Amino acid sequence: MRRSISTGSGLIAVRHRPVPRPALLFCSSVPADFARIARLLVLSAAAVLAGTPCIPAIGQIDLRSKVVPPAPTEVEEISRLVREKDLPGALTRADTFLVKNPRDLQVRFLRAVILTDQNKTDDAVSAFESLTQDFPELPEPYNNLAVLHANQGQLDRARSLLQQAIIAQPNYVTAYENLGDVYVSLAAEAYQRALKLDPNNQAAQSKLTLAREISAKLRAVR
Repeated sequence: MRRSISTGSGLIAVRHRPVPRPALLFCSSVPADFARIARLLVLSAAAVLAGTPCIPAIGQIDLRSKVVPPAPTEVEEISRLVREKDLPGALTRADTFLVKNPRDLQVRFLRAVILTDQNKTDDAVSAFESLTQDFPELPEPYNNLAVLHANQGQLDRARSLLQQAIIAQPNYVTAYENLGDVYVSLAAEAYQRALKLDPNNQAAQSKLTLAREISAKLRAVR
C-alpha cells in the first residue's frame, strides 16, 4: 500500500504527493520596483514635453540587485530536517510551530508522517484521525490512516477508510490502488477461513496459494 506524504508515505511505499493545496496570493500593493518604474515613465514623458534632457532610460535600471530570495517556509524547513534524517528535530520544530498555529494543515500532516516514520503508530493514528475530523474533504489523511490500520491487520477498517478517501476525491488513484491491495488480503483471509472449516477443500487451498503469491508480487513492486 502507498501513503501520501507532504505534502508526500511493511505495506507502505512512499508516494510524494503534497496534501495542501497552494493558496493564490492576492497582491494588495504594487511592488516598490514597479512603482519606481512608473514614476520614471511619468518623469520621462514630462521631460520630453518640456524639452529638457531625458532622465536615464528604464533599461539602465538594474533590478537584479533588488531581488531577495524568499525565506523558506516552515514546511520547507521541517521537510529539510526530514530529508536529513533528523526526525526528532523535525518533530520538535513542527510541535513548536503548531503551538501558535494549531490549524496549519501542512505542518499537521507532515507531523503525522514524521510520527509514522518514527514507528509511533498510536500517535500517528491519533494525528491522522484528527485531520480527518478537521478536514473531512481531504482524501490523504484517510489513505494514510488506512495504511496504518492495514499494517496492524485491521483490513475491514482500512477498507472503510479507503472508501471514504475515494468519496472525498473520486479520482484519487492511490486510494484505489491501496483498496485493491486490501481486497487481495481480504481474499486470502477468506480462503484461509474456508480451509479451517474444510481442510480438504482443494479449491480453497489453490485460491489461497494464488492470493498469497499475488500479495508477494504486490509487495515487490511497491
